[in-house]
Amino acid sequence: MTFIITSTCLDLKDMSCVEECPVDCIYEGGRKLYIQPKECIDCGACEPVCPVDAIYPDRQLPAENAEDKEDNKAFFEIVLPGRDAPLGSPGGSMRVGNTEADTPRIAALPPNPDVE
Repeated sequence: MTFIITSTCLDLKDMSCVEECPVDCIYEGGRKLYIQPKECIDCGACEPVCPVDAIYPDRQLPAENAEDKEDNKAFFEIVLPGRDAPLGSPGGSMRVGNTEADTPRIAALPPNPDVE
């Protein structure tokens, strides 16, 4: 099991979850955050601090967010815009910093109306 950050996080990127993560497995995309499933230790520290309830254990992901599970995985497996290779499992988001890129699905979504 791992945790998934849903598209509810789109354009918000509060970063509280990043601060709570003891293994630095939450990576910053251009418009949202993503959890590296191979690096996540399933501690759940990120879930309660999310101000928009965007984080779920993968087995408890609401049906309306099913696409987010595959999208989260794709963020690490496909070549993102501006990169030469997939991100993979680099061993910590601090090493990578903001990728300033998202999966094609996230990049194509309209702006989040809840963000000023």
